[in-house]
Amino acid sequence: MSARSPLVVFSDDWGRHPSSCQHLIRRLLDHREVIWVNTIGMKPPAFNLFTMKRGFEKIREWTFGAKPPPTELGSSPGPSLRVVSPKMWPSFRSLWSRALNRGLVLRSLRPIVASLPSPPIVITTLPVLGGLVGGFTAARWVYYCVDDFSVWPGLDGETVRKRERELVAKVDAVVAVSETLQQHIAKLGKPSHLLTHGVDLEHWRKVRPTEVPASLREIAAQPGPRVVFWGVVDRRMDVPFVRKLSESLNSGSILLIGPQDDPDPQLLKLPRVRLLPSVAYADLPSLAGLSDVLVMPYADLPVTRAMQPLKLKEYLATGKPVVVSDLPTTRQWADSLDVVSTPEAFAKVVQERLRDGVPKSQREARVKLDLEGWTAKAAQFETWLDGAGD
Repeated sequence: MSARSPLVVFSDDWGRHPSSCQHLIRRLLDHREVIWVNTIGMKPPAFNLFTMKRGFEKIREWTFGAKPPPTELGSSPGPSLRVVSPKMWPSFRSLWSRALNRGLVLRSLRPIVASLPSPPIVITTLPVLGGLVGGFTAARWVYYCVDDFSVWPGLDGETVRKRERELVAKVDAVVAVSETLQQHIAKLGKPSHLLTHGVDLEHWRKVRPTEVPASLREIAAQPGPRVVFWGVVDRRMDVPFVRKLSESLNSGSILLIGPQDDPDPQLLKLPRVRLLPSVAYADLPSLAGLSDVLVMPYADLPVTRAMQPLKLKEYLATGKPVVVSDLPTTRQWADSLDVVSTPEAFAKVVQERLRDGVPKSQREARVKLDLEGWTAKAAQFETWLDGAGD
């Protein structure tokens, strides 16, 4: 391993799901030592199954220690990665809670950072950690802005806005995943670098198995044709889009596959709509093989205008027909998929793709995916981590 600065990364739990930050960092592990810090997240505690499950997971980590779990992104990440899970209080709203979290995190991390061969570059995807900046010796602090969490369903938007403003003022650099987020950061008084999400083409284009994996047998048993969405099913879903499609189908299934985080109850009442559990990342190409059309029916909301879903380029790489809502991110790929803005158009175009498949013009336009690999994205990310272009 070279003498390049180690990295300390505050983000989602390593191996829990294939986030963009994990895709990038995995491609730096062959020449960077990485301390990955599993964080408590930003959602206020609530009395529901989702929150209770996450709470028990965190208590288990704090009790027995955090180890890199079998990651969905492939083989073991190797000895250059160390995963830590400091105890944290599930709130950043009050001065007391922020002081408590600062003390808990720094007490856990300072000995680890002191043991590193040189001061690390610190990366955070969480906008609420401005209070940690300067808490230990670091070469640089970088905010990797992956979403506007202040408008996310279920989050304390005012707290996120205040804490993000604090963080942006303190960090040395910001990397944003969309032009909308760049504009958002500019309003906070800081320039940013643009790094759109990549795609693992080898994974998504690999040959599908001739036999259906056991994890997909319930999905394979659903009547076809199958219109499929995978990802978190929550209040970002456009219920009128799904309802109109449901009404237009004479046969088949609309499958919404993934963890459910307080979705609109109306989704459960629509005919032909099934909400099914998550599918492992390794099996998603096979899921695509069982699908006839892949859809992304997000509502036009502040949160969806700012985000850049990883699944967009993954959908395209599968070679399947793709129909999506009209949002800033999806418009950039309008030559490669179908972008619609009304429930009626959504139902009509999905029916056309079920009948006709992917148009030749869209297939040809998707060749530009070859320039969107995660390896190239990680190389660019690394130059900004090191301070080039600031």
